[in-house]
Amino acid sequence: MIKSTRRDVLHAFGAAAAVATQARPILGANDRVNLAVIGIGGRGTAHVNSYMKLDCHLAALCDVNQAAQERAQALVEKGKGHKAKVYGDMRKVFEDKDVDAVSIATPNHWHALSTIWAVQAGKDVYIEKPVSHNVFESKQMIAAARKYNRIVQAGTQSRSTAHKMKAMELLKDGIIGKVYMAKGICYKRRPSIGHKPDIATPPGIDWSQFLGPAPLRPFNELRFKYNWHWFWDTGNGDIGNQGVHEMDIALWGLGRTTMPKAAVSMGGKYVYDDDQETPNTQMATFDLGDGRQLLFEVRGMVSPGEADLSTRSVNVVGNVFYGEDGFLSVDGDRFSVHKGDKRELVMEGKAERTNIEPHMENFLNAVRSRKREDLNAEVAVNALASNYVHLANISYRVGRSLKWDAARERFAGDTEADAMLTRKYRAPYIVPEKV
Repeated sequence: MIKSTRRDVLHAFGAAAAVATQARPILGANDRVNLAVIGIGGRGTAHVNSYMKLDCHLAALCDVNQAAQERAQALVEKGKGHKAKVYGDMRKVFEDKDVDAVSIATPNHWHALSTIWAVQAGKDVYIEKPVSHNVFESKQMIAAARKYNRIVQAGTQSRSTAHKMKAMELLKDGIIGKVYMAKGICYKRRPSIGHKPDIATPPGIDWSQFLGPAPLRPFNELRFKYNWHWFWDTGNGDIGNQGVHEMDIALWGLGRTTMPKAAVSMGGKYVYDDDQETPNTQMATFDLGDGRQLLFEVRGMVSPGEADLSTRSVNVVGNVFYGEDGFLSVDGDRFSVHKGDKRELVMEGKAERTNIEPHMENFLNAVRSRKREDLNAEVAVNALASNYVHLANISYRVGRSLKWDAARERFAGDTEADAMLTRKYRAPYIVPEKV
């Protein structure tokens, strides 16, 4: 259990933050980045495997699960021939002067606070998507990255994927004429998680720290490992899991950099009788206020294909852009352009590399250059996509359409929805009002 008080945390990561940031040495273009990976479950293990292929040094590993720590340390020792430091508390990583940057693959509810703590301690950050668990956190993350002048990359690797970058350039150049609608599609098969009772916390797991900013509750296997995505305390449903990738691409293709005028989302958890809280079927519509529309659809059940998206597996995941002259489809395998009333295929491009190394390499290069404009997915970019996700989920949860007041950064006349723009944090894991 963590014994630090809130005052200890604020002292370590508040008043001393500016000194820590100024004390950090500036890396040169040829310097090796000393990196720590925080959160080394399934996604974090992918981080470790990818960074071992790149020009950096895996200096430290951190997880609340002792078994995960041991697996990751063995992986690094086998792959790189050295023993990385191991921590059970990320705050110890941020105190480590040998660490230049951190790559964070914790559950969503930890993304904002871990990033803010890291930049306050002078670290650069690669943070998994969605970058935030709510709209307030998005704003605070951007503010912290700017105040402490740190490099913060979001883990939306589509921004560094060649065929997707090409597709976005084609849209910008008018390949299908004026684009009037974008649709993000997340038909990802999700079996029922069933029911499980609360149990005693297994040995080797710091459950209180896993919950962090979320309310303290008894340990339950369904709220641990991957299934935390399906509970509002820790996740954002599949629209904020797989779906935020496609939301980001939709906004990218539309050239959209601001919040929508209005949002409405409907759906439910259909067929299954289980403990999942988030919907397995969800539709969202966003009024952009500029004569264009953004649609998003989540289906966890068996679903047919759509447009020209790949159906090589049970999942259909991607984006379709509709223009005056035709439509463009893009997914992890390829992009294709169809034009005219006969929907003739006029152009296509196939994926060459679909792994995450190019995106992480882009991050490491920006750490060396110290230029956030070198990042393909700087934190503010994914904060926008994450906020669209949050608006959709808030609309779903309150059961009505919502209008966004851009000047006030609030909903128009809806205090119930406003309350969901943030959350009640559990001390000492509090996302600060002033970073």
